[in-house]
Amino acid sequence: MNRKLLGFVPLLIFALLCVFLYQGLFGNPREIQTGRLGQDMPAFALPDLMDGNKTWTHESLKGDVYLMNVWGTWCPTCISELGYLTKLREQGIKIIGLYYEQAYDPDFGDQFDIQALREEVDNMLSRAGNPYQFNILDLERTLALDLGVSGAPETFLVNKEGKILLHHTGDINERVWRSKFAPIYQELGQ
Repeated sequence: MNRKLLGFVPLLIFALLCVFLYQGLFGNPREIQTGRLGQDMPAFALPDLMDGNKTWTHESLKGDVYLMNVWGTWCPTCISELGYLTKLREQGIKIIGLYYEQAYDPDFGDQFDIQALREEVDNMLSRAGNPYQFNILDLERTLALDLGVSGAPETFLVNKEGKILLHHTGDINERVWRSKFAPIYQELGQ
């Protein structure tokens, strides 16, 4: 009897593998969503990128509808979306940057030059447009990990109560704004 059951194990493994691969074949990789949709922004206390004496928290962001845009100067797609995001800011949309520094690794000690980063960010925003009210520095990537960020750019739409309503992976352009963000943004009375 045990021999007959052992004969079915490879068949069972094959069937499970087929189901797994079938799901991957028809899934849309651009529709990666955070598990935090409908939940509150994770608790955090992180410094302002340009002013290390200023600290931002999840509580200090409540009261306004805003976009949190994960970005970095090393990211060409992030840079290309700055122009459109700047147009959105000019229309009164509050955009907060969550700066994701790819080159920093806490395991290598304090070899990181924050002043050089500030100059690089300032130069980039001066050239490409500055859509951000301010930038939060997430060197340890704690907030990015809590949000389920897999790269940059990624953007979250957050309501006045601090609840995450939408998560988009990739750049924000006119088409993405009109189809995904604008309907929800308008529902919020903005």
